[in-house]
Amino acid sequence: MTALTRVILLDLRTVAPYRLQLLGVPLLMMAVFFSKPEGLVPALVLLSASPTAGHPFVVSERADLDTLYALVPLTRRSLLLGRYMWALAVFVIEAGVGIPVALLFAQVENVSFGGYTLGAIAALSWTVYALTISIQFPLFVRFGYSRAGMIGTSMPIILVAYAALKTHVNLRPDPVWLILLAAGGVVLFCVSAAVAMALNPRPARRPVVE
Repeated sequence: MTALTRVILLDLRTVAPYRLQLLGVPLLMMAVFFSKPEGLVPALVLLSASPTAGHPFVVSERADLDTLYALVPLTRRSLLLGRYMWALAVFVIEAGVGIPVALLFAQVENVSFGGYTLGAIAALSWTVYALTISIQFPLFVRFGYSRAGMIGTSMPIILVAYAALKTHVNLRPDPVWLILLAAGGVVLFCVSAAVAMALNPRPARRPVVE
């Protein structure tokens, strides 16, 4: 088992006690967007996936897990890369569930939705999600969740509200722009990880092994 895999499994065990709490938001989003399937994927990604992605930071700070991380054979680089891989996995799961559910809702409501429009919504959701994570995670690393959490939690709400105002079933952006935006999200994600690893972390009782 690689160090990166161990970190991802550690984060999974860390958030497992909060699984019912984390599942509540996706279920609420599905109920709210039943009649507006075009808004389901952006809502799931930004209002559910984004907080879930940052949850290991929350639990780590509240439970003072820095002491544990100092005792296990994990480097700080592996720990941070694992957090970003966790965020990527959360997006894949949320979008992977949200897309078929949105298609089902569209069929039930007899809404013309799918194909290019669905791809555009998924691409835009990924871009905004990547932008959110790319800002959140370095802030959490540098200042801790308790100090940066307000920005990290309010930002997705603002972004999804804006997306909801701009998104509709006849969305037809240029495919080239969609590809560039999605690629830009990947770049932001990678740059953010590099920045997070270069930052001095918030003071901890026992630092993670470099």
